[in-house]
Amino acid sequence: MTPAPRPRPAPPPARRALAALALGAAALAAPAGCGSGASPPEPEPCDQTCLDTGALRSLRETVKLAFNLTLQGKPVGAHDVTVPCPFGGSVRVYGAAYSNPVQGATEVTLTYELAQCAYMQRDSEALENYGMALTGVLTQEGTIAVQPTATTALLMKSESMSFAGTVYDPPLAYEEPACPLDIVQNGARLTGTICGREAGYEL
Repeated sequence: MTPAPRPRPAPPPARRALAALALGAAALAAPAGCGSGASPPEPEPCDQTCLDTGALRSLRETVKLAFNLTLQGKPVGAHDVTVPCPFGGSVRVYGAAYSNPVQGATEVTLTYELAQCAYMQRDSEALENYGMALTGVLTQEGTIAVQPTATTALLMKSESMSFAGTVYDPPLAYEEPACPLDIVQNGARLTGTICGREAGYEL
């Protein structure tokens, strides 16, 4: 008598369990991939105007910091102060600053001598990022508003300013070894030329 065929053994329980887990993981992973939100938009391309705006911003904010480090809270009159910059280098500020309490303003005639004076800013706005070292002499003349009753009106000039660093995010190199500047700040607006090119932005 021919024996009956032997039934094929069932897969071991452990294998069945692993297969079920793998299928479950795949089923869970698929919706996660489809349901994930869209990636953040890429930053807009940064052309020469964008690069110059970043450099101008770095200059204006470095000079503002230098004023605060050297003259803020000091008596009115003539000054000559040298301080280190936050990320290397130094700045010398000399000239005169006088208070006008009637207008709520400070009148300045100042010179800034920057020696590889480095400053940086990080912000969620791509255009407001920079890391820059400045070398050169810049003159500043006009009115700095202290109270809302006054409006800042400043002339800033340099025959030759050196920029070495980056602007924008992701960072883009900005190198200008001998850049003339002719900048006007009127209230919250900066306009003028940097390296012979027109530039400006709202504060």
